[in-house]
Amino acid sequence: MASAALELMGFFLGLLGMIGTLVSTVLPYWQISAHIGSNIVTAVANMRGLWMECVYQSTGAFQCETYNSMLALPADLQASRALMVISLVLSILAIAISVLGMQCTLCLEGTGAVKSRVAGTGGGLFLAAGFLALIPVSWTTHEVVQTFYRPNLPASMKFELGECLYVGLASSLISMLGGGMLCVSCCDEQEGGRARRHGGGYPYPVPGGLPGPGMRTTSQTYRNPTLQVGGINPASRGPTLVRSNTGSSQSSAHAVQGAKKPAVAGYDITGYV
Repeated sequence: MASAALELMGFFLGLLGMIGTLVSTVLPYWQISAHIGSNIVTAVANMRGLWMECVYQSTGAFQCETYNSMLALPADLQASRALMVISLVLSILAIAISVLGMQCTLCLEGTGAVKSRVAGTGGGLFLAAGFLALIPVSWTTHEVVQTFYRPNLPASMKFELGECLYVGLASSLISMLGGGMLCVSCCDEQEGGRARRHGGGYPYPVPGGLPGPGMRTTSQTYRNPTLQVGGINPASRGPTLVRSNTGSSQSSAHAVQGAKKPAVAGYDITGYV
């Protein structure tokens, strides 16, 4: 039950991380123009993202323009695009695979080990997606901070950290946390299944009462081979000896009265041969 709750928590965290990664990838608020100087009233605010560059004017006009050429972009921007897209694709695959392997779904019924491994695979994909989204966010944050503190750069060319960087950082960490929960729940489920498989006791009934702790009781019926030669009835020759062995290596012989209840060859007192 605990592993199922852990799987649900990890799945919803991974889903939330995927939504946050999608928002930070699409929106242009990666870099925002810095307001530096004594004049705090600015007429224009510039914003840069992975796909477009926007301008917000003090009159309320908002205008965006996408990048015309992909090959003309800087190498770090192209790499950031690729990593964010790959992270989204891995997150979608992780959601589909995790749904198949979770305990609360009806897919892959009757295959507990395979189902837990599928859930663990989805958790690994969430981990990879969060790590890939963390790389461009961290790199862009580093570049913005280094550019801001460059002394020979004019104030109009300096940018600050945008909201998408914070959202992307939080989303990547949440995706990695959800993937880790799915992997941990998969390991817990496999260990629990192994304990259940090896934790069974003896299916035999215990004759003569319950044995003490640490003792094992078995019953055997001995047949005399000389009594079975020539079709002689063993019941007419004498009693059948039944030996009961315990863990303390004690043995005793009991005689069964043939007059009251004739014993049949191979018949145990307890009714089990």
